[in-house]
Amino acid sequence: MIDICDFAVGLSRQLYGLTIASERPMHRLTEQWHPLGPIGVISAFNFPVAVWAWNSMLALVCGDPVLWKPSEKTPLTAIGCHLIEMKVIAAFEDAPNNLIQLLIGGSDVGEAIAAHPGLPLISATGSSAMGKSVAATVGARLGRPLLELGGNNAAIVAPSADLALAVRGIVFSAVGTCGQRCTSLRRLIVHESIADELVQKLIAAYGQLSIGNPLEPATLIGPLIDEDAAEKMRSALDAARAEGGLVHGVERLADESGHGAYVKPALVEISADALIIKTETFAPITYVIRYSELSEAIEIQNSVKQGLSSSIFTSDVRESELFCSPAGSDCGIANVNIGTSGAEIGGAFGGEKETGGGRESGSDAWKSYMRRATNTINYSTDLPLAQGIKFDL
Repeated sequence: MIDICDFAVGLSRQLYGLTIASERPMHRLTEQWHPLGPIGVISAFNFPVAVWAWNSMLALVCGDPVLWKPSEKTPLTAIGCHLIEMKVIAAFEDAPNNLIQLLIGGSDVGEAIAAHPGLPLISATGSSAMGKSVAATVGARLGRPLLELGGNNAAIVAPSADLALAVRGIVFSAVGTCGQRCTSLRRLIVHESIADELVQKLIAAYGQLSIGNPLEPATLIGPLIDEDAAEKMRSALDAARAEGGLVHGVERLADESGHGAYVKPALVEISADALIIKTETFAPITYVIRYSELSEAIEIQNSVKQGLSSSIFTSDVRESELFCSPAGSDCGIANVNIGTSGAEIGGAFGGEKETGGGRESGSDAWKSYMRRATNTINYSTDLPLAQGIKFDL
C-alpha cells in the first residue's frame, strides 16, 4: 500500500497528453485527460489491500472519488485501511467530502455497484465467472469494466535452465500465499530430459517448507482461506488421480487452534491432455507436464482459457525472445528466469482472454481512470477543413 502511494504521488505529475501535428495551417491538435468520475472497486480476499490500493491511489490522483466493496471474507482489513485513509484525508484540507466510501456486504452489494449508472468505471477482481457477470452488468449500461480475473498460470523449464534458480522461482510461485495468488503457478511444463531431476529437487524443497500460523516469523505457508477451498483442493486432486496423475506431498494438517485449513502443497505429474489442468484451483497444486519441443510447450501453456502470468526458465536467448514474442506466451505477463508471481507495481498488471483484459498499477494503467478529450485549436483567421474538404459559402 505504501509503495503504490509513493508511486501515485509521482504519477500525479505525469498525466501527460499528446500534442499532435495538425494537417491544417495555424492549428494545434492536442489531447487532454480529465477525471472520469466516481469509480467502484470490488476486490477479492487474497490481496485485500494491494488490489484496492492499486486502483484507489491511481483513481485519486486522477481526480476520481472511490467506492470500495471488499470481499465479504476480509472485511476487517478493509475497515482498517479505510480508517487510515480517512485520517490522512482529514488532515488534507483541500480534499472534498465523501472522497472515499466503503460498503461491506455480499454479492448483492457488488451487483448493485456494478449496475449503478453513477459509477462510470467498475474495477473487479475475482474469478472468471464473477468477472463475466460484472462485465455483462456494466456493459448493459455502457459503463467501463476493468477486470482482473483467473490465471491458471504456467512456467516452462527448458533444458538449458539453471535448475537451482528455477527451483527457487517455482516454489515461491507455486506455494507462496498457500497458492492463493491470481499469479500462482498452476502448471509446470518441463523438458523431458530434465523432468525427473527437477521433480525430485522440488519434492525435496517442498519437504523443507514451514507451514503454520502466518503470524510466526518462520512460517512460509499459512492456511487456505476456508474449508470450501480445502474441499476444492481435495476434489481437484481426486480428479487428477482419476486421470492418471501421480500426486506427491498432499496432506491435511492438524491445527491446534481448531481454526484454519492448513494443507501441504501438492505436485502432480500428469499428462498434457488431462482435463483437470484446464481448471484453475485456488490452492497449492502444481501440475507437472513433460514436453519435447519448445513449440509444444508454448502450445500447452496457451491452451487454457485464462492468460494472466507466464514464465520460462532458460539460458538460451533465442528461446527467451521467442517466448516473449507474438509467437510465444499469450499472457499479459511473460517473464524470463523468474516465476509467475511477484509482479512489480511499475508495470501494468493484468492479462488476456478470460483474465479480463484489464490493466492496473503501473505503466499507463492510469488512463483507465480518466476520460480523453481531443482539442483542435485554430489560431488563424481562416477556417480550413480537414482532408481538403471544400465547403465555401
